[in-house]
Amino acid sequence: MPQYQAVKGTRDIFPEEAALWKYIEGVVHTLASLYGFSEIRTPVFEYTELFQRGIGSTTDIVGKEMFTFQPDAKGRSLTLRPEMTAGVMRAALQSNLLSSAPVHKLYYIGELFRKERPQAGRQRQFSQFGAELLGVSSPAAVAEVITLMMQVFRSLGLHGLKLRINSLGDTDDRLRYREALQAYFAPFQDMLDEASKERLEKNPLRILDSKNPALQELIAGAPRLYDYLNPASVQDFEKVLFYLGERDIAFEIDYRLVRGLDYYCNTAFEVTSSELGAQDAIGGGGRYDGLARELGSSSDVPASGFAVGMERLLITMEKQGLLAALEAPGPDVYIVVQQVDLADHGLQIACRLRNAGIRTEIDLAARSMKAQMREANRIKASYALFIGMAEYTAGLYSLKNLATSEQTTLSLDAVVERLLERVEKEPLSS
Repeated sequence: MPQYQAVKGTRDIFPEEAALWKYIEGVVHTLASLYGFSEIRTPVFEYTELFQRGIGSTTDIVGKEMFTFQPDAKGRSLTLRPEMTAGVMRAALQSNLLSSAPVHKLYYIGELFRKERPQAGRQRQFSQFGAELLGVSSPAAVAEVITLMMQVFRSLGLHGLKLRINSLGDTDDRLRYREALQAYFAPFQDMLDEASKERLEKNPLRILDSKNPALQELIAGAPRLYDYLNPASVQDFEKVLFYLGERDIAFEIDYRLVRGLDYYCNTAFEVTSSELGAQDAIGGGGRYDGLARELGSSSDVPASGFAVGMERLLITMEKQGLLAALEAPGPDVYIVVQQVDLADHGLQIACRLRNAGIRTEIDLAARSMKAQMREANRIKASYALFIGMAEYTAGLYSLKNLATSEQTTLSLDAVVERLLERVEKEPLSS
């Protein structure tokens, strides 16, 4: 057992798996650009108040899951970011971003941190990609971010996902609903767990998000938020559903869906996968017009967005058999040096091939020719280029196709040309 190990709730991602992450990130970059979203990168830690005000003090994230510390000389508490939206909004407000254009479309891929019990798909350090559309939160804007998210899933080949959607209404709608929930749950306080009893006073909507099996029947009988929506909220929600139908995006209205963050309003949505067990959410999001004001803005900033957990996405793809086809390709060629005296010449050729854009590997450990061939096959090289004294003297090299065993003798220029033909036919997925 080594003296040092990774911290509980974190893990190492080795090259073979990193190639899968890189592929998914490439799909995200491509599709986000297709929809006109530009990448934003925010700091991994912020002042704690940002999350307390932005996410909500009654949420589990703020109450139980944040990594908070106080290195600030002025005694201000800092927190490793547990989610991205509050940081993106803070960045937009701080830079006065919306003064340059009324609408900004931003996306991100980043590391997040939550103090949770580690389990499959839920680590203390985890990754998400997501998008935020700032400056407009019309039904068309909400449908836009949902469409982008679902197109990422389709492009990755995922199937069997379920899009659940609900309306949380506006502030007045939720105030009326809050009173109705408190009246409903009050006679059953003895049945509630400690967390739900606390939520009953502070934010009864959070009770609906409880995963406690003993409470599910009670929760199922609670009033529906949808029945407390004003006509404008209903019309807004129905327009979102219309747009999704127009785009052949299947959905299921879930009147109990409230999401886990306080800043959502109007449309909220979640995508689940049966491959993930009880913690089945792979991503989700919604509209959050009031977040900017919570963070100190003098006015609301209409906004909507989504986030997807990379670890849960990878688990789902693995269980659906989608990862095998994404294995990183091996090098185009492995240079096999037959004599130690020719090692420097082999390195020169490797540089020539790499400068031409050909993925090239060469032995650096002075191993035998047999060991070099084993390595070429292990890393799935497409060709082997043999360099012996005869090849060096004649300036002609043996190039062997490791899939067909076909072998030809070519000049170095012809080798480059042959390998470049392969590279052009089979471009890197990354």
